[in-house]
Amino acid sequence: MDVFITGRIPDQVIERIKRQHSVTSNLTDKPLSRDELLDQIGGYQGLLCTITDRVDSELLDRADTLKMIANYGVGYDNIDVVQATRRSIPVSNTPGVLTDATADLAMALILGTGRRLVAGDIKVRRGDFKFWAPMHFLGTEISGKTLGLIGFGRIGRAVAKRAAGFNMPIIYHTRQPLASADEKEFNVAYRPLKRLLQEADYLSLHVPLTDETRHLIDAAALRKMKPSAILINTSRGAVVDEKALVAALKKGIIQAAGLDVYEKEPELTPGLIDLENVTLLPHVGSATIETRTRMADMAVDNLLAGLAGRKPPNCLNWEGLPGNE
Repeated sequence: MDVFITGRIPDQVIERIKRQHSVTSNLTDKPLSRDELLDQIGGYQGLLCTITDRVDSELLDRADTLKMIANYGVGYDNIDVVQATRRSIPVSNTPGVLTDATADLAMALILGTGRRLVAGDIKVRRGDFKFWAPMHFLGTEISGKTLGLIGFGRIGRAVAKRAAGFNMPIIYHTRQPLASADEKEFNVAYRPLKRLLQEADYLSLHVPLTDETRHLIDAAALRKMKPSAILINTSRGAVVDEKALVAALKKGIIQAAGLDVYEKEPELTPGLIDLENVTLLPHVGSATIETRTRMADMAVDNLLAGLAGRKPPNCLNWEGLPGNE
């Protein structure tokens, strides 16, 4: 069959597909434009896409021979799964594989934003480090501060394990509290959302983007937080209302923020880049050699299974497909 890969992945992983199928691949790191994707998608049976590719009705109408969509990423809000299901196309993602890398980065943002590491690096490089002084370039301690986690799935739990090493009391919020045994295992305490916002010194987001979580952190939520609080987002950009965040950072409603994802990525909300109390990263939560290679292998496992008519290991819609109800 014919397979289209929209972004550059490791050569050794592409070779796995080539043993069974014909492959056309974008060999650059630059994502395809919308027009390029629409122009090229016709005639393929397999699609290995990335989270920057919008797979919607318009694209699916042009991909009328498609038999399998393998998403390179754990999040899949870029894909209209309902429309794919109506067209009898299995859709898969790559869950679990990026847990440790993303949790490491969330912890790095907690440390880096709290201690102002990026701003300090810039200061030294500019030649502005002229002296040491007791009240000069102060940051916020991490040890002993309360960490609030919204979402407590794989990544949230991994962050909790790391934060325990910094002696951080950990509170969490999910739709359903954990069983008491699980709370004891992770040494965490449940809080209703309003109370968690009020108590957290560091607030880290670990939820998928849904209608319920879009702009979960809006102006009202930010006003409930401590003026000394620091917001960390490694989940999805639109979980945070960035306009409200910019205003809150300017007015001192919260102290700082560390972001790896953005509401209209890669565009930044006006004013965000001008703030010194925000750490900005280019969506690198899973960006380690090891993790990105494992993600590619997992995506290919899903792709090959789907093209062979088998259930992909990480299929999102198998039960909804005709004949599988």
